[in-house]
Amino acid sequence: METNTTIDQALDAFIEDQRRRLSDRTMRKYEDVVGLLRDSLNGYAYESLDKTDAKRFDKAYQAGDEEAFCHLFGPEHILDHLGEFLGYFMVRKVMGSQELLRSAGTVTKKLATWLYEQGYVSDDEREIAVDRGTEAARDLPRAERLASLLYDQSRATPNFDPGALGKGDLVEDYLMIDRIEPGALYFAGGIGPLRVSEQASALAEVGWGVNVTLARTSGAWFVVEVGNVYSMY
Repeated sequence: METNTTIDQALDAFIEDQRRRLSDRTMRKYEDVVGLLRDSLNGYAYESLDKTDAKRFDKAYQAGDEEAFCHLFGPEHILDHLGEFLGYFMVRKVMGSQELLRSAGTVTKKLATWLYEQGYVSDDEREIAVDRGTEAARDLPRAERLASLLYDQSRATPNFDPGALGKGDLVEDYLMIDRIEPGALYFAGGIGPLRVSEQASALAEVGWGVNVTLARTSGAWFVVEVGNVYSMY
């Protein structure tokens, strides 16, 4: 539902509304998350615009308004972007603490409900966004912890000669976790098992993606390098 209110104005109003009821410490978290959401919207949300709105955005951006998206468009555009914000921006661009990642899910849940209460989004849109925020608050810190454990494991990988590896024994890719057993991860494409700690396997979820380099030597897979772990939203 369209409105004359801009995203910037709506987010400012949301923050001011929360300030009346939250502690200073909690408000700092809300302000941090909303600031990051603005950055994500301004940096990436234009990709989903139709041709007419894309032209408006391009004109303003080329004129020097680097925050054109939040200046031009209304709050009905916010919830459509939450998947990218939580599943990509917070993981790839921010690489925040587990506390910040958890806060991102909590704040976006509250924002979705507030947007509905103000009449900016439908109840169905609110419900989808709240579910997404709940999952993010639970999963993002776990995914970050899993990435940290895999990184620690990579540092213990024995040295090997890449030139001595057979075809298919060195994989550098974005791999989807396909199956999990206590102490082992299996990836799509028949890659695995990768032996991990039981703590790591307990954190992992089927369907999560991992930017990783794996090597197979003496019949066993080892972590060579690891980037981010992505939970899906």
